[in-house]
Amino acid sequence: MLAAMSTSDTHPSASGEPFSRDRGDACPGSLRLHRADDGALARVRIPGGVLDMRQADVLREAARELGDGELHLTSRGNVQLRGLDADCGGRLAELIGAVGLLPSWSHERIRNVVASPLSGLDGRSRSDVRPWLTALDGLLCGSDKAAGLSGRFLFALDDGRGDVDALGADVTLLGRGDGGARLRIGSAEAVLRVSGADAPRAALVAAETFVDAARETGAWRVSELPLPAEELFSQVGRALRAAGVDAADRLEHVPPPTAAQEPEYGLVGTSGPAALYVGVPFGRLTGAQWESLTRAGGEVRLTPWRSVVVTGVARGAAAARLAEWGAAGLVVGPDSAWTGVGACIGRPGCAKSLADVRGDAEAAVTAGDPDVARLPVYWSGCERRCGHPKGSWVDVVAVPGGHQVSLVRGDVRGAPVTVHGSPSDLVAAVTAARGTRS
Repeated sequence: MLAAMSTSDTHPSASGEPFSRDRGDACPGSLRLHRADDGALARVRIPGGVLDMRQADVLREAARELGDGELHLTSRGNVQLRGLDADCGGRLAELIGAVGLLPSWSHERIRNVVASPLSGLDGRSRSDVRPWLTALDGLLCGSDKAAGLSGRFLFALDDGRGDVDALGADVTLLGRGDGGARLRIGSAEAVLRVSGADAPRAALVAAETFVDAARETGAWRVSELPLPAEELFSQVGRALRAAGVDAADRLEHVPPPTAAQEPEYGLVGTSGPAALYVGVPFGRLTGAQWESLTRAGGEVRLTPWRSVVVTGVARGAAAARLAEWGAAGLVVGPDSAWTGVGACIGRPGCAKSLADVRGDAEAAVTAGDPDVARLPVYWSGCERRCGHPKGSWVDVVAVPGGHQVSLVRGDVRGAPVTVHGSPSDLVAAVTAARGTRS
């Protein structure tokens, strides 16, 4: 059965040369700040994107006191604080540590866990992933070996609907209807079936096995390992048996989804307290927007699509809340021109960016055809394409003197069209590409 596995997790180099790095992982965190053109940047890991009101208030206060006053959502459901003073680290650690957002100084950058944001809210969950989320975070913070993961290693907890399974995580737990889980390593099609009780421990064991396998190469992600997916999968199976997890002989084949399906904006569920799903243009929230969202219900869940789920809203107040947030510039319905639009920070926040891509994207949204069938579009200030989506999307990259526009379908990138000249030419090229049926 192992021979039938996908080989997409093998080393990406066509030369077959062993993978290696000559530098350490500089991924920012809450304690390791990154110097950007608009000041220092802190990335606060929030497993599953789940925040209670007290934690949300502290993040807003930290942004106001120490940074630019805004809260920036990431493609992993975390929060970035920007415009910080370089020497504010101690105060930031004090603030977020007091509300449980810094449970382990040695593990704070490796707590990268995305989870199905509507799990338990809309009746579509095969398993409620919240217990797995709490257990996995505790196991990660208690593992000395897990502290050796890079800040880019990603866990995904999918409740069975396939949303975060499509995000290309290094270790994924897939919910089953019987309460159990499937364990996926990288993008392998073969998965190991484990019990629900063993699922968080199985995910930890898989990550610890990766740390051992990556020790000589310095690989940060499963896809970078210079060994076949089958071999890593076998190593994980042996480690699970050694840990007493019954999984080694329970193989199944579940191809990963080709595209992540973001939930629809608006009201979630049909009975009981309401949950509301709201989009955030560019993932950037002012302090007032953040406060309005985070104080409206029981908790908030930040998503990998730079959006927010607000739970526990009184059902009779849901329509008024959505109207309020729509008036404040947030996305509250599928007919918004901002649906599917994203961008990196661009100029002036990033020295590597060649353009103010957020300004370009906003101009395109304002001037674009509101009736076009829209593919997602992501604007990047340079070829690094920080934070770009998965699946099918329109890729707009700033280049010297203009932009390149191309259509991406999974791992296949179409021939780019280079646009020099007027902004209207760029809007026309992007609108045409977004109208292409995927």
